[in-house]
Amino acid sequence: MESDSREHAGGSPSQRDPAPRPSRRVFSAAYKLRIVTEYENAPHGEKGAILRREGLFSSHLVEWTRARDAGALGGTSGVVRGPEKKPVKSAEQIELEKLRRENQRLKARLATTETALDIMGKARALLEQVSESADIDRP
Repeated sequence: MESDSREHAGGSPSQRDPAPRPSRRVFSAAYKLRIVTEYENAPHGEKGAILRREGLFSSHLVEWTRARDAGALGGTSGVVRGPEKKPVKSAEQIELEKLRRENQRLKARLATTETALDIMGKARALLEQVSESADIDRP
C-alpha cells in the first residue's frame, strides 16, 4: 500500500498552499546608496531600466532617497518596512505637550472672552448714548 508523499507532507493537495510564501527582501545600506546614486546619475530614459534590472519599484528609491537625505543610510543595515516609528516620548515630554495644548486652549478662550467683553462695553456705551439722546429729545 503506497501512499502519495504529498499527503504526508502537508495534508491533502487541496489544503496545501500551491506556492511557498515569498520571503521579504532585505537590502543593505551600501546597496541602497549605490542604487540611489546610480539612479540619480542616470540619463532620463535609462532610470526605468535600472529599476527593471534590479527588480525594484520607484517607491523604493523615494524611500531610500529620503532616508539618505535624513542621514539614516549612513552605515546602518536598515530594512525598509513601512513608515518609520516615532521615537518614544518621556513622561515629561508628554506632560509638556499636554500643558502646551491646554495653554493654547485657554488662550483662545481668553481671547473670546475679551472680545465678548469689548462688544458688551460698546453695546452699553451705545445704549447710554441712545438713552441720553432720547432724554434730550423729550420736552
